Amino acid sequence: MKPTLLVLAAGMGSRYGGVKQIDSVGKNGECLLDFAAYDAKKSGFGKVVYIIRKDIEKDFREKLFDRVARNFDADYVFQSHDSLLTEEQIKLSAERTKPWGTAHAILCAEKAIHEPFAVINSDDYYGREAFETLGKHLSSISNDSTEHAMVGYVLENTMSKNGSVSRGVCTVKDGCLDSIVENLKIYYENGKILSDMGDKIVELTGKECVSMNLFGFSPKAFESFNTYWEDFIKNNVTAPKAEALLPVVAGDIIKNGKGVVKMFTSTENWFGMTYPEDKENVKKEIAKKIEAGYYPAQLWEK
Repeated sequence: MKPTLLVLAAGMGSRYGGVKQIDSVGKNGECLLDFAAYDAKKSGFGKVVYIIRKDIEKDFREKLFDRVARNFDADYVFQSHDSLLTEEQIKLSAERTKPWGTAHAILCAEKAIHEPFAVINSDDYYGREAFETLGKHLSSISNDSTEHAMVGYVLENTMSKNGSVSRGVCTVKDGCLDSIVENLKIYYENGKILSDMGDKIVELTGKECVSMNLFGFSPKAFESFNTYWEDFIKNNVTAPKAEALLPVVAGDIIKNGKGVVKMFTSTENWFGMTYPEDKENVKKEIAKKIEAGYYPAQLWEK
């Protein structure tokens, strides 16, 4: 059974200032997500499912989806702030203008997923090795397996020179994820890597293993996602900015004895589209990989 790639592409792009999910960075108009789908297909994935907002559907199809779908089994689902809410919850959250975060996004795709699946962000470059590693693991497990997985990265390889980044700092025990703590604002200052934890500033070494939201789950994990979501929305339905986060659910699976998350590590250097200034660097990095033969000049057949 070939696994599915699930792409979190419903973000608002507030720091980027636009719909970065479909911004062109390749030589033939390809988006960063074209290269992720290409890597996934070469790594044994059988399908890609995108989670998007309804308001970007037309541009999404024209600039990315239709091209990918001609070359790869592809589908998409919608996430909105109303998704999965009762009528009463919709009324209580009337001031909400954005989706509810990555854990909520995954639940919006539950009906489209029928096999083990990997999750990625839409604005990060992961490298083919990570897809190969996760694809191999996911192809080996059943739909009711409790052996999930994650590919972690070295913090200093995932920093942006253009502003702060959000990363889940991980601890590993016996080859499995032991804990994950969301650090929402990690940045460079005077040659140091600092994390603003709200009540204190913590200096990091740069060697920490961090989450880039590259997880692999069996469909069994949806039970934990649903349990977490029910509790989250009950406590945060009137909060205009609260987010239900994927790494928190991964941590809950471990803490609640619902499964394990096998830990794999990538030494790939990250690049991504967090800030407008990042785009030129992404274009240069992709061009270098094409020149080196890592990607063909013409990624997809027309």
